[in-house]
Amino acid sequence: MCGRYFASQSPEIYRRFYGYAEQPNFPARYNIAPTQPVPVVLQENGRRQFRLVRWGLWPSWLKDPKGFPLVINARVETIQEKPTFRGALRHRRCVFLADGFYEWRREGTGKAAIKTPFMIRRADGAPMVLAGLWENWLGADGSEIDTAAIVTTGANGTMAAVHDRMPAILSPDQVEPWLDTRGIEPAAATALCRPCPEDWLTLDPVSPRVNDARNDGPDLVVPLSQPRGATTPPDTPQEESTALQ
Repeated sequence: MCGRYFASQSPEIYRRFYGYAEQPNFPARYNIAPTQPVPVVLQENGRRQFRLVRWGLWPSWLKDPKGFPLVINARVETIQEKPTFRGALRHRRCVFLADGFYEWRREGTGKAAIKTPFMIRRADGAPMVLAGLWENWLGADGSEIDTAAIVTTGANGTMAAVHDRMPAILSPDQVEPWLDTRGIEPAAATALCRPCPEDWLTLDPVSPRVNDARNDGPDLVVPLSQPRGATTPPDTPQEESTALQ
């Protein structure tokens, strides 16, 4: 799954990389957590657009989000069938602006379990393109909010040392077909979301300070020389609620 990530490069780097016209000025963020506003790129009327959305997808048919599971990830193996994601897959695909993400390796069981945080980023330093789905939710009172989730796939060999899942990381030439909801059918788009090549990624242990979403700063992405265990696991939700299975 993906429950925390970071986007630390300058807004202009993302703008050039993705080719959207807007010129947003947003700060570097090193510990992005669910329910926070996050930057994504989508395509409407043949034009790429920058947009801020809530990380945690609410499907358009949802009448009341109270009690609805926090859906931050969408498993690629089932997004074509599940009602929560089916409409977004066909009509509202996006990519998350990111440079990397965090994952925790669990060792042991029960209260004695140790969770060691790792930072995963691109070896070449380029922005990391995370495939996503977004929805525009309308409340009965007229309120409106854009929400989104990150698409996940099985782990590649690099990630398997830490976790059995990972975000679907697209190559630069896959961005256009993923965003093209008019020309690319859901099945073809889904086929793009495979485990990325192992040599794309580096994996480093980082400070357990990343466990607390209130911590945010460049020190969080400084690799540790040796892994350190963290007995307090991060407060992140499950990838998908059983209510959505």
